[in-house]
Amino acid sequence: MPKQHAPQSLAQIAPKLVEVTDEVLFGDVWERPGLSPRDRSLITVTTLAALYRTEQLGYHLSLALRNGLSQEELAEGITHLAFYAGWPNAMTAITQLKTIVEESGSQTA
Repeated sequence: MPKQHAPQSLAQIAPKLVEVTDEVLFGDVWERPGLSPRDRSLITVTTLAALYRTEQLGYHLSLALRNGLSQEELAEGITHLAFYAGWPNAMTAITQLKTIVEESGSQTA
């Protein structure tokens, strides 16, 4: 799995944010041996959905599919969190997942 990076287009306005995103978040936290990238993706997707952080959610749903989670596993996680984080949050997340899967032309990772 290639290392992830912050959008370089943001470096003009917030170079330090891009730097720490690349070096600390993706270069250290995501690379730690305690959890697999797959597990980190599941945690990240469900947290973003629960907190209604929809701007970052699409990116991380796509990353989760690349990191080995299936559409079915992501849908199950989102369904589960509906009862803890709210129905609207889950419906928004599942709608984004549906769009990503349809655009990629595949049903599973």
